[in-house]
Amino acid sequence: MYVIEMTSEPAVAGDRDTVGGRPILETEQSWPDCTCGRRMALFFQIDVPADVPHFGGEHLLVFQCPIHNDAAFGPRRLPERYWETPLGGNETAFWRILRHRGGVVAASPDDIIQPLRLALRPSGPDDEWDFRVGGHPAWIQEPEDHICACGADLEFLAQIPENLGFPKRPEAPEQIDTFDFDAYGLCLGNMAYLFACPRRCDAAAAWPINQH
Repeated sequence: MYVIEMTSEPAVAGDRDTVGGRPILETEQSWPDCTCGRRMALFFQIDVPADVPHFGGEHLLVFQCPIHNDAAFGPRRLPERYWETPLGGNETAFWRILRHRGGVVAASPDDIIQPLRLALRPSGPDDEWDFRVGGHPAWIQEPEDHICACGADLEFLAQIPENLGFPKRPEAPEQIDTFDFDAYGLCLGNMAYLFACPRRCDAAAAWPINQH
């Protein structure tokens, strides 16, 4: 299990552990769009440490629409292509979680989130509630699980604490339904537990469980 720490160091093209910046996408993979047509903002990307079960060695990217901000809810057995299907009463499929083992640096940077470097360190006993990758989820409500459309049980990958703000660029508009006028939050700032398909049936086969 590793804690993910946000630094004050500006991210540059080619950095692999960042908030904002230039996403490192799989070859021939396009920057994800919300179903509303807007390009999603890159909230963060990291190289998953090699010793993280199921997902070690993958590059993880988390995006969300800059104008749609909601919680993610869906059935336990997720439908086909659930990552691009509006679920749980949402009007749009407003988030995307991607994983891959290759990577090409995007031609342009994200224009919403301030590009900063992230640092990963091994976690300790006091880091249960932190922004982290690997280990086990620190549930604040009853544990939840989901089954991928391919039939695999989704496995825990990472968690984002409640009201963790990802600093916005000064020129970017304020996020809708924000908890911080200087930052953007994922899924209304709810605790987000990222689960993904261990079979890798698709680069986007992942789901954010939200609790508050």
